[in-house]
Amino acid sequence: MTAAEVYGEYLMRRSRLGGVYRRYFLYPRICLRLHGRTVDVGCGIGDFLQFRPDTVGVDINAHTVAYCKARGLDARLMEPDVLPFEDASFDSALMDNVLEHIAEPAALLRELRRVLRPDGRVLIGVPGVLGWDCDSDHKVRYDETSLNAALGACEFAPIEVFHTPLRQSAWLSRHLRQYCIFGLYQSKKRSGLSAVPLYAG
Repeated sequence: MTAAEVYGEYLMRRSRLGGVYRRYFLYPRICLRLHGRTVDVGCGIGDFLQFRPDTVGVDINAHTVAYCKARGLDARLMEPDVLPFEDASFDSALMDNVLEHIAEPAALLRELRRVLRPDGRVLIGVPGVLGWDCDSDHKVRYDETSLNAALGACEFAPIEVFHTPLRQSAWLSRHLRQYCIFGLYQSKKRSGLSAVPLYAG
């Protein structure tokens, strides 16, 4: 098997309980922060594409993109750091457990700004401590401060920070693989927002 196929098979081995958690708890919470036409960057096997209408997926993994298409989902193959869309194509963007896999994310984040409309927002999710430790492909570990710094360096201002499945908890971060930090951001140049989160929970 190729590396792409191995990773695709890894994604498909998610537990049934994990599927229930995403469908009935995580994805509804994510959808509250997204609006209009959305791009899911690093869409994997397409679970979120299936859940939310008017969402287009992209991934660098040809195997998972083919799997999404076989499911009847709108998924596109992308080159590293290059999104195959025109400027201002989307109202919002999602990167759920993707950013930590990228050693140098600035080029991709600038691409996100390019394809987002003037009032567009991006929602970024990164794993906690245990989630980080469970995947050998992770490159950069983030907390709230470093996540805001990475997005701020690419001219995104934080709007909201929240934690899943519950509120911020160092204990859950160390003991629950599904624990994640999410940050919602908007372009500073386009929005005029300050770099101070409006809410953290």
